[in-house]
Amino acid sequence: MTEDFKGYRSPALDVLRRFGAGVWSEVTVTTRDSVLEGLILPRTETADPYHLVLKLPTGYNIGIHHENVKNIVVKGRREAHYKIPEKEFPVSPDKPSVVLLGTGGTIASRLDYRTGAVIPAFSPGELYGAVPELADICNLTTKKIFGIFSEDMCSDHWKPLAEEVARVVEEGADGVVIGHGTDTMHHTASVLSFMLQDLPVPVVMVGSQRSSDRPSSDAAINLISAVYAAGHGPIAEVMICMFGPTSDQYNLLHRGTRVRKMHSSYRSTFRTLGAVPLAMVEHGKVTILDKTYRPRDRSRRLKLDTRFEDKVTLLYFYPNMQPDIVDALVDQGYKGIVIAGTGLGHVNRKLNPSLKRAIDKGVHVCMTVQTLWGYAQMYVYDTGRDLLELGVIPCANMLPETAFSKLSWVLGHTDDPDQVREEMTTPIAGEITPREPPNGYLVFQGGVPEVQEFIKRIPK
Repeated sequence: MTEDFKGYRSPALDVLRRFGAGVWSEVTVTTRDSVLEGLILPRTETADPYHLVLKLPTGYNIGIHHENVKNIVVKGRREAHYKIPEKEFPVSPDKPSVVLLGTGGTIASRLDYRTGAVIPAFSPGELYGAVPELADICNLTTKKIFGIFSEDMCSDHWKPLAEEVARVVEEGADGVVIGHGTDTMHHTASVLSFMLQDLPVPVVMVGSQRSSDRPSSDAAINLISAVYAAGHGPIAEVMICMFGPTSDQYNLLHRGTRVRKMHSSYRSTFRTLGAVPLAMVEHGKVTILDKTYRPRDRSRRLKLDTRFEDKVTLLYFYPNMQPDIVDALVDQGYKGIVIAGTGLGHVNRKLNPSLKRAIDKGVHVCMTVQTLWGYAQMYVYDTGRDLLELGVIPCANMLPETAFSKLSWVLGHTDDPDQVREEMTTPIAGEITPREPPNGYLVFQGGVPEVQEFIKRIPK
C-alpha cells in the first residue's frame, strides 16, 4: 500500500485497509450507485486523500470517493514496472535529423496491457519502443529542457527554450519538435515566434489532449505528424501540430501567432483564427493550405532575440469594470497593458481617466478584440476615437494572447512610445494580416438544417 497523504490521514487508504486491498489490486468495487471492476492505481503527488483511483477495463481512470465505497473484493494483483524496453533507434544517413525538446508532461507513452499502467517514454530508444513509426521518418535525438506543467511556463522558461532551439538549429538539425502541455501551448508558440526570427528550418510544437492509456489517445499520431513536419515539411516557422478533425484522419499545422486552444478536452481543440491553417499532415504528406508561409531555407541565418519585459499584463474588459484595476497596475510598476475590448475595441468611459494617467506615466496600452475574430477598428465610434486620442494602440486582428507576447517582447527592446507603436502595428511573424479570408471565420452552429446536413457527412 502507499503511504498516508503527505503525513495526513488518508480516508481512501483507510477504506483499502478495511477491505484488505492495495495498489495494483484487481478488484470489484461496490459503491452506492454501481458495481465497478478494475485495477487500483497509486495516487499522484498532487492527488487528494479522499478518492480511490480505479483503471477500468476500457482504459479510462475514474476516482471513487471513499464515502461511496460499500465493499471491495480483491481478485488478484498486477504490479507495474515503470520501464519501457529500450531499442536502439536506427540511424540512416538518408534521413533528416530531428531534435525533440521536452518541457514537461508525457511526450509519448506505452500502455502496459499486463498492468494497465501508462509508462512514459522520452529517450530515442524509449520512443522507438513506444512509437516505432518515428524510425521511418528521421534520425531522432531528444533532450529534456524542463519538467513542468504548461501553466507554470513563463519567461524564465521561454528564454532558455528559445536559446536551445537556436543551438540545435545552429548545429545542423533539420527540424525541431517541442513537446509541450496543451493548455498554454499557444502562448509559448507566439513568444517563440518573436524570439526566433528568420528560422531556416521548422520548429513544431506538439502535445496531446488524451493520454496513451485511453483508447481515444491522440499522442502518437500528433507526435508522428509533428516529427514528419519538422524533418520533411517545407515550412520554416514556429507552428503547432495537433488533430485536425475530431477523428484521426490528419493533423493541422497552425502558425504560432494565429492559433488558440478553443476547447478544454476536444482532440481538435487548436484552431487558426482569422486565417486558415498553414498545412495538413496526412500519411507522410504535407499539403499546403496557406501559401503565405516562410519556406525552409538552410542558408537563412536564425535571429535569436530573447529580450522580454515581465511587467506586462492582459486585461479582459467587462461591463462595470472599475478604474482602480488600471490604477493598481500603474502603481505596481507595469510597463504595458493589453486590453481585450468589446466590439471593435471598446471599454467603458469611466476607465478613460485611469487609462490617460497610465499612458502619461509611460505605460503602453494596446487594444485587441475579445471577439477573437475581426479587427480593432477604433475610429468607427466615439468610444474608440476617444481611446485613440488618449494614445491607446489598436492592434488590428492580433489575438489578445499574441499581443501580450509581442508587447512583452517589444518592451524588452525599447520604451520609446513612437517606436513601440510602430513595432506593435507592423507584422513580424504573421500576427497581423491585411484582411481575413472569407473562410477565416467559420463557427458552425449546431441544430440548423444546413449544419446538421454537413455534420452527417463528417466521419465520426
